[in-house]
Amino acid sequence: MKSSIPSWKTLAGFFFALISVCSCDTSDDSTFDRKAHIKQIQANPDFQSWAHYLGDPERTHFSLLSQIDTSNVKQLVPAWSYVSGEVSEDRTTQIQTNPLIVGNTLYGISPANDLFALNAGSGELMWEFSPPGTDQTGLGLSRGMVYWTDDKGGQARIFYASGYQLYAIDALSGKRISAFGKKGFVDLREGLGRDPEKVPIVMTTPGVIYKNLLITGHRTSESPGAAPGHIRAYDVISGDLIWIFHTIPQPGEYGYETWPEKAYTTTGGANNWAGMALDE
Repeated sequence: MKSSIPSWKTLAGFFFALISVCSCDTSDDSTFDRKAHIKQIQANPDFQSWAHYLGDPERTHFSLLSQIDTSNVKQLVPAWSYVSGEVSEDRTTQIQTNPLIVGNTLYGISPANDLFALNAGSGELMWEFSPPGTDQTGLGLSRGMVYWTDDKGGQARIFYASGYQLYAIDALSGKRISAFGKKGFVDLREGLGRDPEKVPIVMTTPGVIYKNLLITGHRTSESPGAAPGHIRAYDVISGDLIWIFHTIPQPGEYGYETWPEKAYTTTGGANNWAGMALDE
């Protein structure tokens, strides 16, 4: 484990993410049935852990955990700290990732887009995955990742992107799952009707899981010839593309007639780069 003294900028992302666990909506709405809402929350296991980006599939930023409250929060003291060792000379590096905590493991992403797993109790580094290439920093900061496990608990995967590469990583070992996509990753530039080598695609915000599907958006430019921002769903086991929703409609699709003819072949953007929520 790296042990240099952390800068506050490097750790700011973690502190902000962890503090957000304690936040909730305190607004007063006389039409809101609070008792019914509380019962619904208490029955949902998603609110008793932090295994999803921003807390749960609906991205509510809320947790039922009550050990820390307004009466004792002032007594908190640092238990441990972790340093990725990637602080730049101009000290502009940062961690924007909202970490996941599954069981006793904390998953995070460094400024260089390295995925790591820590013992949540001690801060000890359990494993680290570095995507190919010596420097991934310029490929866009990553805000989070997706944790998935099968119904029997026999498989556990972390899905995260570095630039245009969407990886499937074994949650226990940190090894790339080679059977997913092409040697462990999906090239997000492919399947968008553009030359993959000529379109800038990055995925800075994680997608959502629905059953056996990983549903994702991405960030792209909005200049002429840019890639469209279609929403895609991939099989969580194989990485195969299952379906695609064209945000810029194609012939025969709803809304096509509202665009200039063949606009889908040249117009880009209309993308989901800020993330999405899942309402089941």
